[in-house]
Amino acid sequence: MTQTRFDVLTIGNAIVDIIAPVEPGFIEREGMQEGIMHLIDSTRAEDLYGKMPLSRQQVSGGSAGNTAAGVASLGGRAAFIGKVADDPLGDVFETDLAEIGVHYATSRLKNGALTARSMIFVSPDGERTMNTYLGACHELNERDIKPDEIGAAAITYMEGFLWDPVEAKKAFVLAAHYAHKHERAAAFTLSDPFCVDRYRAEFLDLIRSKTIDYVFANVHELKSLYQTDDLGEAVREIAKDAEIAAITMGADGAMAVCNGEVISVPAFPVDKVVDATGAGDLFASGFLLGLARGQNMETALKTGCLAASEVISHIGARPLVDLAQLSQRHGLAG
Repeated sequence: MTQTRFDVLTIGNAIVDIIAPVEPGFIEREGMQEGIMHLIDSTRAEDLYGKMPLSRQQVSGGSAGNTAAGVASLGGRAAFIGKVADDPLGDVFETDLAEIGVHYATSRLKNGALTARSMIFVSPDGERTMNTYLGACHELNERDIKPDEIGAAAITYMEGFLWDPVEAKKAFVLAAHYAHKHERAAAFTLSDPFCVDRYRAEFLDLIRSKTIDYVFANVHELKSLYQTDDLGEAVREIAKDAEIAAITMGADGAMAVCNGEVISVPAFPVDKVVDATGAGDLFASGFLLGLARGQNMETALKTGCLAASEVISHIGARPLVDLAQLSQRHGLAG
């Protein structure tokens, strides 16, 4: 077995989140619907980016990227694989991951699509209007998956969103193959109920064929996977299919299903939920790191819930405090 360099390696869409306040009337003038996420093309992306105020915040994002950042904040050894372009926002993405201690060595896309970006315009009343250009992140392919890199990670964790582009789908399966070849675990998140609706049969095959060992979902995604309104029934089904399943339940906490046993923990109390963005990503950080370091299921669940509670207490999908210190204060370090 290859020497472990990473606790968790994540693979997903490499997106730069750009957040900026805008003056009254901007959203309407630009023909946007306030509070909605719009998918846009490169021309529109460049136009809107040029209109953003210089006070904008730019941070590497994407679901799996957020999870890697959480692992690093918890004191874990994190790595990320995802595609950016050889352009200024690609520089932002790479520099940001380096600064937070996440290993990132995916080759840049040259002479092609621009780096993916999610431009988030914040109106004076706090409403967030998103414009997302996927660009280069959809160009991830099998050449970006290195056997030694995957083999050096205790767990490789991937986004269900990778199932949209054909080449990224191939990269996903290859990464799981390399993980198993090196006697490591492969995990994925269902990502979104609509993603499950598009690929239900394929996702079930990934789990039942043991291509994937660990499955992450929220209640809505799990119910969608098994086409039931009964959470208990969905939990019984995933218990048959997956080695380990982790299910987030919002304010009700989270549960893990392993060897037919269901372990549940409550959510950590939060004074006010400011922004739920990234809650599932950060839960995955804590739970994955717990598994990678041999914690029991209850402790891993609690670490995940603690990380999620921090990120929903403020704007943005990245922790604003040192999660390692936070977990130590709650007796969860290990």
